[in-house]
Formats: sequence, C-alpha cells, structure tokens
Amino acid sequence: MKRFTQLFTELDESNRTNDKVAALKTYFSEAPAADASWALFFLSGNRLRAPVKTKALREWGSRLSGYPLWLVEESYAHVGDLAETLALILPEPSAATGGMQPLHELMEEVVQPLLDWDEPIQFQMVREAWARLPARERFVFNKLITGAFRVGVSRTLVVRALAQVAEVEPAVMEHRLMGKWQPSAAAYQALFAEDADPAANPARPYPFYLAYALEGELEALGDVSDWQAEWKWDGIRAQLIKRQGQVMLWSRGDEMITGQFPEIAAAASHLPDGTVLDGEVLCWRDGQPLPFNALQTRLGRKRITPKILAEAPAVFLAYDCLEADGGDVRIQNLDTRRKKLETLLEEMHGDGALQLSPQVPVDGWETLAALRGESRERGVEGLMLKRRSAPYQVGRVKGDWWKWKIEPYAVDAVMVYAQAGHGRRAGLYTDYTFAVRDGDELVPFAKAYSGLNDEEIRRVDAWVKAHTLKRHGPVRIVEPQLVFELHFEGIAESGRHKSGVAVRFPRIARWREDKQPGDVDTLESVRALLRASH
Repeated sequence: MKRFTQLFTELDESNRTNDKVAALKTYFSEAPAADASWALFFLSGNRLRAPVKTKALREWGSRLSGYPLWLVEESYAHVGDLAETLALILPEPSAATGGMQPLHELMEEVVQPLLDWDEPIQFQMVREAWARLPARERFVFNKLITGAFRVGVSRTLVVRALAQVAEVEPAVMEHRLMGKWQPSAAAYQALFAEDADPAANPARPYPFYLAYALEGELEALGDVSDWQAEWKWDGIRAQLIKRQGQVMLWSRGDEMITGQFPEIAAAASHLPDGTVLDGEVLCWRDGQPLPFNALQTRLGRKRITPKILAEAPAVFLAYDCLEADGGDVRIQNLDTRRKKLETLLEEMHGDGALQLSPQVPVDGWETLAALRGESRERGVEGLMLKRRSAPYQVGRVKGDWWKWKIEPYAVDAVMVYAQAGHGRRAGLYTDYTFAVRDGDELVPFAKAYSGLNDEEIRRVDAWVKAHTLKRHGPVRIVEPQLVFELHFEGIAESGRHKSGVAVRFPRIARWREDKQPGDVDTLESVRALLRASH
C-alpha cells in the first residue's frame, strides 16, 4: 500500500508527462504482480461500486475523531473531498496494529468484502484499516472505499509505461489490455509473456480508432476523391466479435453489452468465425434511427422484455472490418477493409439487426457541406471523413479520420442555483443550474459545470456568495441575474423534469454579460427545438 500511495502522490503532484511515465514504469517494474494488477485496474479508469455509504463514513469519522458531526460536515464542504477530510481528522495510527497490508490484500480482504456486510461490521473493518494506515495511505484507502479514485494520468500514459516495461509497441500492449480487466497476479504477468497472443482470448476486442474534430477548411484535406464520407451516427460505438462460435458485443467503454441487444447477437451468430466488425449500435425503425433516449431504455438492463424489443428495436450498423477469417486486417487500407465488410454482409442477406452503414456520395466538398446541413433531419450528428488509403490505427490519431459534427443546440438561460465543486474546485461555486422563462416563471432545465475559465469561475463564485437568496444544504438559490449561452448535443422529452425536456452534454459556451434576465429564451422555444429534433 505504501508503494501504491507513493505512486499516487507522484502522479497527482506532477504535470510533466515524462515524469508520470517514469513513475509508472518504475512502479510496474518493481511492484509485486498481485499489487500491480490492482494498481493497473484503477489507473486504467476502472472503479468498484462504493461499498460504504458516504453518510456512514462521515458519522464514523465524527465518532473516531471526537469532532461533532456538524463540524465534520462543514470541514467536508470546505475541503471538497471526503477522502481527504477523513484522512485529516482521524487520530494517528496505533503502533500496535501490525503495520500496513499490501495493496492486493487490502483490496481482497477489506475493500471487496465490505459489500457483503451491514454497517456495524463495516465499521469494525474500516476502523481497523484506518488504525493501521498513516494519513497519506488513509487518503488513498478512502478514495477506494468511496468509489471516487481518480488521479491525473491518462490510460495512454499507463499503456506507454507498461509497453516500455514489456519492451513492446504501445499498440500491442493496448490490445493485450482490451476487454474486462480482472485484477490478479496471473493476469498481470500474462501482459509481459513473450507468447502473449490476443487470439488466446476469443472475447478480446481491438483498441478503437478515434477521430479528431475537423479543423480548418475542407479544401485543406486535398482531393475529395481521396476520402470516404459516412454519417456520424448518434448511438454507441461498439465492436461485434464472432470467434470460436461465440458472439460478443463490446462498447467503447470496455463493457460487454451482448445481453442487452439479443437481436444483434442472433444476427451476428451467422457471421463466419474469426470476424470482428467496428460500428454503431442504434435503435432503428423503418430505415431511420430513433432518438438516443430510445437507446437508453436498453442500457444497463439485465433482462430485455418483448415490450422493450418492440418499442426500441436495435441494429448494428457496421462501418469497418478489423478481422476476417481469423486474421487481423487493420493494417490494410480502408478501401480494402470496406470491400471485405461489404462481402461479409452480402452473405448475411441483409439481416435487419446487422446492416452496412452506407457511404455518403462524394463528388465535391460543396455537396458534402450541403448534405451535412441535412443531418438533424436525418437524425445524425454530422459526417465522418476517412482517408481511403488509411489503415485502422489505435487511439486518437490526427490526419486520417475526422468528425465533422453539426453545430450544437444553443439556448440563453439564467443561473438560478449554484453548488460548490470538488477536488481542485473545492470551495468554489462551479456547478450551476439554469432556467428559461415560461410566462412570468423561471423553469430550471439544465445543469452545467464546464465552459468557464479560471478567472470567470472566480468572478462567478464571488457573485454567488454576494447574491444568495436561500440555502438548501450545499445548494445556494441565487438572484436570477447572470445569463449564459448553453450548448448541448441532443434534446428529448422527460417526465422527470419540470421543464418536460432533458438535454445531452450541456456546457457553458459563454457568459452573456451583454444580456439581461429578460433576454433569456422561453420554454416554448426550447420545446420547439424538441419538436424540430423529431
């Protein structure tokens, strides 16, 4: 645990990429495999379900520290991080407790078993762990049991460090890490085996190739005939795998979602063994995509009922072939891969749940620009532009794949509520709720916490503190004076919101200091966007 805490500290305190990679490389070279497997699990962005309620942790912190609960709550509000607050207020560890456990023992003997017990036993287990751990190690342990473990390092840097330890290319290591990572010494050691073979695990997907947002003028891309254009679908990016008689559907977030889309799995069962397709999962009816909220009714469900299948039928729109006849074809150019894809799906006889994503005709940049203007009417997010001569690469690489999205929806709204942030933003009011006008009433319709720079955040924070009307716990009700332009990607009906609408990916585009509260948009204008989206 001490070694892992030291790594966490080095990563958290450094802004230099080379220093972070060096720290990771040192850790993965020296740490026992059982510990390193858990470190890799968390550093790759995985999380465990929080085994203990935060309310219980605050109460336990109060009981063991001797501070009244209200003071613990106030300290938490000021610090903005419960894990750090608890680490600071708890008494020093007892020298008679036997010292710290290795990370893997702490995970397997304390953190994971916490889920199986009720609060009195959880308290005993957590208290014993706290008694063994110094403040820094307690802080990291608290992160683990609150499910809030984050550190300033990307998966890309983790992969780079592991690749250096294994002396392989980062793309090779990325592939070895794909799929659902289960921490164990054996799984970790397998990453470094000379004969580590991706095909040894038939369920393993390939790393996804990601596009950059289009920059500059279209003409800068050169001859339009060098590019393949496709619609940018508003669904879930996924890989469809058929190996050894098994069908697997993996989301880009490394989640196995086969069971949530049984009609796609049934269609893919007719694919030849040794096939991997890249594409998009969508809800689809009468040759058209359904809104994204229809797809949300399928996600996270253990059982898909006939009613759901009828109301939100799904398809897999395939737009690339990564493996054919058991061979990795990613190094081949897009034109070649596309022909393989078309041949595969021709043999499928156009099964309704497995379809070929159509190419968009390319006879000039002006034609493409006009087609992009039809995106909302078609229920898509814009266009994808892919160089015909390009291989299928790993991760986000500039130059060969571009996403040319339509402009987002835009609404002017007034701030009505504010809440303090967490972590680096602790103590600053950075999370805001915005409202639009409905007659003489202001109706909340969206929350956003990104889009302002540091100086604007400080100014808004000072304004919130000076113009608070009421408080409800951590939320401040403020005078409805500050107007902001909000952007969002999608809009849908919602029975859970007073406004009747829910928006996707809302963020602050700019602070409209030139506008007054009476200038904000109306609920009717927002609902007009909803009607237009249908």
